[in-house]
Amino acid sequence: NRAGVCVMIQAMKRICELDIDVTVYGVGTVQEEVGLKGAKTSAFALDPDVAIATDVTIPGDHPGVEKKDSALEVGKGTVITIADSAGRGIITHPTVLEWLEETAQEKNIPHQLDVGDGGTTDGTAIHLTKSGIPTGVVSIPVRYIHSPVETLDMQDLRASVDLITEATTRIDRYF
Repeated sequence: NRAGVCVMIQAMKRICELDIDVTVYGVGTVQEEVGLKGAKTSAFALDPDVAIATDVTIPGDHPGVEKKDSALEVGKGTVITIADSAGRGIITHPTVLEWLEETAQEKNIPHQLDVGDGGTTDGTAIHLTKSGIPTGVVSIPVRYIHSPVETLDMQDLRASVDLITEATTRIDRYF
């Protein structure tokens, strides 16, 4: 989660330097692990046209996680979520998925796609707010998640920042 906050802050800094006509909010939420509470209230108050949640996700390339449970790898790029929590969480809006995937492909940003069956992110609460907010999730694969020794590859973090920044520059093509 700390890495997700870092991605958000760095992307916001870069977006502020761009000459584009968009309004962007960066929100650091609370209580994600106990009911997505901060995301619910923030999304309700802001009512954005589209949203991207940032977080970390579990790769399958370390002890304790089998490859069949996660095809993600540290060092292989940012992660774009298709769905999580075995479909009980977010199912990414098709236009958001197209927006993020096409941006990554066109800008040669290393990325991985994920359909997770474990936990979920703030994206779940955001996409269910009001009449529904098109929402995507951009994550960093992190070993030993929720521990004092979380391990990530800085290139994956940079790819996440790049994806969010570049996607913001072309938002008008999709929404």
